[in-house]
Amino acid sequence: MTYACNTPLALMIAMIAAATPAHACSPPERPFLPASTEDMRLYADLIRGDFETYIAEVQDYFRCMDEERSRTFVEAKEASEDYVRFQDALE
Repeated sequence: MTYACNTPLALMIAMIAAATPAHACSPPERPFLPASTEDMRLYADLIRGDFETYIAEVQDYFRCMDEERSRTFVEAKEASEDYVRFQDALE
């Protein structure tokens, strides 16, 4: 059995993969809070640090989401314009 190589399709897939962001916005993991007040006191410094890190990371996450929303809005507008050109070409 032989397979034909579809070079244009392979190039298109490679281009799409390259154009896709390397990573999307990922929400930070919520910090753990022990149920026991005694454990809270015992690990207060660690817990405080986890919450401070979480707050900083959640702010970064919100900024990332805002940037991604703006980028996607522009991309959707351009795609919509492309679709209009495509429809016009078919008339």
